[in-house]
Amino acid sequence: MENSQKKQVFLFYCAECEDLARQVASQSDHITLQTIKWRTFDDGFPNIFINNAQDLRGQHVAFLASFSSQGVIFEQLSVIYALPRLFVASFTLVLPFFPTGSFERMEEEGDVATAFTMARMLSNIPISKGGPNSVLIYDIHALQERFYFGDHVLPLFETGIPLLKQRLHQLPDSDKIVVAFPDDGAWKRFHKQLDHFPMVVCNKVREGDKRIVRIKEGNPAGYHVVIVDDLVQSGGTLIECQKVLAAHGAAKVSAYVTHGVFPKRSWERFTHKDEGSEKAFAYFWITDSCPLTVKAVENKAPFEVLSLAGSIADALQI
Repeated sequence: MENSQKKQVFLFYCAECEDLARQVASQSDHITLQTIKWRTFDDGFPNIFINNAQDLRGQHVAFLASFSSQGVIFEQLSVIYALPRLFVASFTLVLPFFPTGSFERMEEEGDVATAFTMARMLSNIPISKGGPNSVLIYDIHALQERFYFGDHVLPLFETGIPLLKQRLHQLPDSDKIVVAFPDDGAWKRFHKQLDHFPMVVCNKVREGDKRIVRIKEGNPAGYHVVIVDDLVQSGGTLIECQKVLAAHGAAKVSAYVTHGVFPKRSWERFTHKDEGSEKAFAYFWITDSCPLTVKAVENKAPFEVLSLAGSIADALQI
């Protein structure tokens, strides 16, 4: 009976999300992959064709997006705006990484809060035949950004932390794990989901022109310490945290971030280049919310990818 109540979902995807889309579809017999012809005119502007558009009437439709660079946003928005207008029963946009999330506030007149701009663009997705559309996002950078979305969409915020918890319980030293947060912001976001682990909270203090990472509370001595945050860019803060934790006696240090952004190949700072190199991080877990990073770090220690595929498949049934 439960099986018969599940929705049959037609899942479209952008080119760089093909691997993740196939993994999502493999999780459920109720998800069918659909394709789009991503072509361009001679001037470089998109020439897009949605295959089997006539078969979408009355169907539940989803689109798996990746706004990895400015150059791919317009072509995907064109599809995202078109799909709900094909008389679909419902439309869900899956955008695992909300890329402008770290630009959510104005600190002085003239700053542009691009997170608000992106939320406004997504809030103007045309309403489908079934009503407001859903937007699925994982570990958005600032929790207040949920209020940036208008009433025409229903933002659904999920987290990758259950994947981390599952992985930590598989480790041989699972009874000797401490979770560390690089700042109070990360602690506020994640501590309730990880409260069965001992915790360390770090913070940054200013000493002259430098910002120094220090341990604010907790004791890492003798433990496998896992630093948890929502995203990583250059990785400088994680490296400074690792040094401080190691100096205070951590047996080993690992890291987890939902979104491994790593612009300019900054992930290279963390790789175990050879057996003789210093392996500062035992593990570095990321999800597949940033597909280009996943391809770049494949089979490169200490990186390990925890896939969102099962979580996305479940969310498409909500």
